Amino acid sequence: MNQGQTPLAETLRPSSLNGYIGQEHLLGKNAILRRGIESGNIPSMILWGPPGVGKTTLAFIISKTLGRPFYSLSAVNSGVRDVRKVIEKSKEEISAILFIDEIHRFSKSQQDSLLGAVETGIITLIGATTENPSFEVISPLLSRCQVYILRPLEKDHLLKMLELAKTHLEKENETKIDIIEDEALLRVSGGDARKLFNAIELVVKANSKSKILKVTNEIVIGTIQQNMAIYDKAGEQHYDIISAFIKSMRGSDPNATVYWLARMIEGGEDPKFIARRMLILASEDIGNANPNALLLANACFDAINKIGWPEGRIILSQTAVYLATSPKSNSTYLAIDDALALVKKTGNLPVPLHIRNAPTKLMKDIGYGKDYKYAHGYENNFVDHEFLPDKIKGRKFFEPGKNSREEEMRKWLKTRWKEKYGY
Repeated sequence: MNQGQTPLAETLRPSSLNGYIGQEHLLGKNAILRRGIESGNIPSMILWGPPGVGKTTLAFIISKTLGRPFYSLSAVNSGVRDVRKVIEKSKEEISAILFIDEIHRFSKSQQDSLLGAVETGIITLIGATTENPSFEVISPLLSRCQVYILRPLEKDHLLKMLELAKTHLEKENETKIDIIEDEALLRVSGGDARKLFNAIELVVKANSKSKILKVTNEIVIGTIQQNMAIYDKAGEQHYDIISAFIKSMRGSDPNATVYWLARMIEGGEDPKFIARRMLILASEDIGNANPNALLLANACFDAINKIGWPEGRIILSQTAVYLATSPKSNSTYLAIDDALALVKKTGNLPVPLHIRNAPTKLMKDIGYGKDYKYAHGYENNFVDHEFLPDKIKGRKFFEPGKNSREEEMRKWLKTRWKEKYGY
């Protein structure tokens, strides 16, 4: 790829909702955001989702569809002065849209500078973030914005994009492209459309002398490995490194954990971002195998906020090594996902009468709370009640992990519930 050449992802960026691929829950027929766009009535919003799923593209399409002035800032290299310049310009226009990429990187003072203009409607803010806005966007600004969650792209979405890229590259390079295997292209994309376009463009450019190019998994992997710096030109490797860090801790390798931690520190990663990921891992991958892991990870997050760099690296390292060398269990993570799946399938099953709240006489008269037994009034603070709806009674969600602490839980549960749940 020649320097200065427009990236394929930019060239193929759609300019209308009809050309947009993915996010059907927001933009499909009669979906909530599509209705707002088509009616011309949109709120300030935060688009939250993983990289390469179309946040920037969606902001551009909204502006173009509504015919409004469009200003774009990146939180990485913009400050309060830049925000104020846009606000001043917008006062002379009608409902300008200000798009801020990576809004989670804006400081509190930078976010504060947006409040007045958003509240009075001088600008309609569209912020894009890969981070949970509940943590990264100040409450006054978040309360003035609608949060839309963008989902990871599915295989069908990526294949449609790949076909668009193939058609464009064939015409541009006067080459017949035959994609014999697409597994490697989809794998290296990681669900990121930008990475997918980078990959197929790089493969075609690296084999530009061929009049008929047969794309195989082997050719894709070989080309990407030889040209990683070009492939990752937008810096998406940031996401690969945090992934390697998490997987190293999950895999109980403290040496790899510290190495990837050092790579992030040296690369200027936000320490709160690292600490937050460890906090999630402490519950998702360790859980009740070692509940102290969550306490330490939370203490690490608090300490990082107080200390910062360079001493913060020591706290991050201590916590990361502790998490890496801790026993692992994802039993509670699996339990809640299993329960959520059943709730979506079965809907709002009725609460058994004996465990319903009965604050009024009428509720008591119709059986609310009747025959409920207070566990603390019985031996070992336990009573054999049915706490699940009748339709799913006996359904087990929590399966203790294969570690000493959770094996003790299993024994405890078996003494209480006998054979009911199969512990």
